[in-house]
Amino acid sequence: MRVVHVALLTAIGVNSTVRASRARLRRTLLVCLLAAASAAHAEWEGYPRLSREEVLATLGSSPAGERANLYAKNLSDVDLTGVDFRGANLSASVLNGAKLAGATLDDCNLTVSFLERADLTGASIRKATLFSVQLAGGKLIRANLSGTRLIGDLRQTDLSHATLTQMNAAADMRNQSMGLMRTNIVNATAIEADFSDSDFSRSDFSFSDLTRARMRQTQLYRADFSGATLKDADLTGADLRDAVFIDTDFTGANLSNADLTGATFRGVRGLDSAITTGTRGLPVDY
Repeated sequence: MRVVHVALLTAIGVNSTVRASRARLRRTLLVCLLAAASAAHAEWEGYPRLSREEVLATLGSSPAGERANLYAKNLSDVDLTGVDFRGANLSASVLNGAKLAGATLDDCNLTVSFLERADLTGASIRKATLFSVQLAGGKLIRANLSGTRLIGDLRQTDLSHATLTQMNAAADMRNQSMGLMRTNIVNATAIEADFSDSDFSRSDFSFSDLTRARMRQTQLYRADFSGATLKDADLTGADLRDAVFIDTDFTGANLSNADLTGATFRGVRGLDSAITTGTRGLPVDY
């Protein structure tokens, strides 16, 4: 699996010296994803397995001013509740199923890490790097991700009451040769989550529950909300140009001063009950 992560890091452009062809990049990414999927059901060979005590020892022994090095470690299912990882290098780490409730991951590097089904309830993940991260099925209830750089898979995550303000979660337009790399918050629960003042351009929110979510002044250019619930959501001043709304529920949503120019509307519900003062780009027949 170490080979898989190294190849994936190369494919996404972390190693800027690599100049592979477009077809080769796509093949590499496909191989990496297939291998990673298989590894989810196997041992992570070559990834040193650490206990909670060993993690704490590593964090405590790091010289002042230097990042604790937990690169490519296997911490799957380990109870790391309340641990302070502040500033640690956790890139290429495996934390599937780990218990990280109340943990501090501020300023951590979690590039190409696996946190599938991890419990991050109430965790602080401010100003961290979560590039190409796997968070499918994770719990981020009341987690604070403000200021974080995010590109990843958040399918079926629980983001209820989470803080996702001032984030850069926009698609990575520099790696188009291998397909669009964007944030996928598909079939997720984000009730009363706060996405305000963030950039989630081109993100996929399909089939997610965004009831009472706050997306004030949020960049949502070309975002996909197909099948999503936006009941009583606050999208005041949001940039929703060219967004996709197919079978979306807008009941009671606040779209004041939002820009929906060029957006696709098909089978939407509740738009007639939404607040639309100063809204641009609304369909003429709503």
